[in-house]
Amino acid sequence: TPDMLIAESQPMRSLLEYADHIAAVDSTVIIYGESGSGKEMFAKYIHAKSNRADQVFIPINCASLPPSLLEAEMFGYEKGTFTGGMKDGKIGLFEFANKGTVFLDEIGEMPLELQAKLLRIIENGEIKRLGSNQIIKSDVRIIAATNRDLGEMVAEKTFRGDLYYRINVINLKPVSYTHLRAHETRGNL
Repeated sequence: TPDMLIAESQPMRSLLEYADHIAAVDSTVIIYGESGSGKEMFAKYIHAKSNRADQVFIPINCASLPPSLLEAEMFGYEKGTFTGGMKDGKIGLFEFANKGTVFLDEIGEMPLELQAKLLRIIENGEIKRLGSNQIIKSDVRIIAATNRDLGEMVAEKTFRGDLYYRINVINLKPVSYTHLRAHETRGNL
């Protein structure tokens, strides 16, 4: 629900106000912040305040699965694609989230080969299940998060520049609770 975040300090109230504005547009968002800074909570808040609020919110942690499993989870697969896979195939999370929001946590950990497929979804809403040539359309809002410097990763060629520019349309940088407490202790907030 939209009242899931409560802000007492002025910087945090300003951040929530900015998140309200972000929610009103349907652009891709990237949330930068250290672990524990509440990136997923902000993503849920943006989704809950958006025109997609009555649709699904699907979180995907890009660092928690090996690349082949991450690809199968994100895009799905046709029957017979994998030994040991579901016999009728599987719908991917991007297809399942049609009209909703997909939250890509730790996007800086996504392998380069999957980044190209993600770019295709952002550019024209097209998905292809593994083992299929059929294009499936899906209208999803993507909110990504990272604690890495994606601009530096682009320079190092470990993150696609074209994807970086597509997801870095609107960015949000939540301040961690620890950081806020340090400022409050010094009387800065």
